[in-house]
Amino acid sequence: MLTTAEILKKVRRIEIKTRGLSNHIFAGEYHSTFKGRGMSFSEVREYMPGDDVKSIDWNVTARFSHPFVKVFEEERELTVMLLVDVSSSALFGTQQRLKRDLITEISAVLSFSASTNNDKVGVIFFSDKVDKFIPPKKGRSHILRIIRELIALEPRQTGGTNVAAALEYLNNVLKKRTITFVLSDFVSQPYEQPLQMAARRHDVVGVQVYDRYDKELPSAGMVQVMDSETRQTQWLDTGDKKVRNQYAASFDGQQKYCQQAFRKCGAGLISLQTNEDYVKVLQGFFKGR
Repeated sequence: MLTTAEILKKVRRIEIKTRGLSNHIFAGEYHSTFKGRGMSFSEVREYMPGDDVKSIDWNVTARFSHPFVKVFEEERELTVMLLVDVSSSALFGTQQRLKRDLITEISAVLSFSASTNNDKVGVIFFSDKVDKFIPPKKGRSHILRIIRELIALEPRQTGGTNVAAALEYLNNVLKKRTITFVLSDFVSQPYEQPLQMAARRHDVVGVQVYDRYDKELPSAGMVQVMDSETRQTQWLDTGDKKVRNQYAASFDGQQKYCQQAFRKCGAGLISLQTNEDYVKVLQGFFKGR
């Protein structure tokens, strides 16, 4: 378990890295990707060449004997919800970082991007059940609290990753529309039904994080492996091609279910490997929207 000093040091390091990315790379793209609820009247100003004649305020124009136009601005006040997988399966990584570390960084980037645009951010932490709920709020201190929890929270679980439980909690607690990011390795199923309900009300985006060795076993002979969530151990002959093919097929099945579920529900999905540059992938997703 990390000490308070170690947690604060990690929070500061993540803040410096992700806040810079949010300010210089993602804030504008986030703003253009996720629109507000509509346009509201802001002010009246004098007509300028190039203004749409449809926006002319004829009452004010008649009063001052030269044209004035109405100016509207976007009503934002959006709410971003992060559904963050803190189960034991996220504590795995053989490349540059653990899945949990990548989820933490992406969550921080999304939080600062939302905060820069004056939007609220809330979090639902889940493992085999919902571990913690942080209601949506604004402000830097709130974002830093979220990052502290991302680093320090340890799941109180008996085993498994329950994406469905997190989505059901979202559906029960938040009735108004939110932008919801579900960050997980999505090793559990089924979750299509609560995902479908969530996608009807919210703008849902899945962020699937996986490691290279989640999808393929190296050929290393007899190896004792342990399921990080059930804690069960077994010996695997990784030199056996049939064993490696079965392992790969299991991952492919999870991947196929995830892709089909999100596509069927009309929700977005980003897939990221732990050694990938998530900056480029997120940029591509925002621009593609």
